[in-house]
Amino acid sequence: MRIPPLYRKPTWQRFLGGAAVGGCISWFIFLFMFGVMQERNGILLEEQSKQINILQNQIKIWQEDYQELNKKNEDMLTVQEINVRLVNYEKYNIQDRQSIFNVEEDVQEDLKSLLAKDLSTVNKNKDIIKKTIENKVMSINGKRFKLVVKEMYFYTTIQITVELRLAG
Repeated sequence: MRIPPLYRKPTWQRFLGGAAVGGCISWFIFLFMFGVMQERNGILLEEQSKQINILQNQIKIWQEDYQELNKKNEDMLTVQEINVRLVNYEKYNIQDRQSIFNVEEDVQEDLKSLLAKDLSTVNKNKDIIKKTIENKVMSINGKRFKLVVKEMYFYTTIQITVELRLAG
């Protein structure tokens, strides 16, 4: 077997030379187009990665704020403070502010266990709280008084209005 002697025909030489030059030119065009396309994709990827980083930082900030708000809401749904107000002491001519303060403080001391408790739990046990206060007998200026709960408001601060009555 032998190779045909095409090197002697100039038409075939021009054809093969043109194919080689055309192949080289098309290869360079392909490399140029591929490089431009890769550069555009690289720029796009950079922009997208910057955008992703910015969004991830925003997500972190939002999550921290969300957790902070959840903690605040948890605090708001627990009993933070107990306020007791004594009324009707003028009826019994009690002028001593210290005695009134002591009665209010004693009631607050009895209810101190309610602090930091869940608001719904405290509200379910309001009858027990009322009985705890009403079973208490206080001695003011040598007289014995019973406490009667007039009003109770439950929120993060429990407000209780107590009335004095002579113990019989």
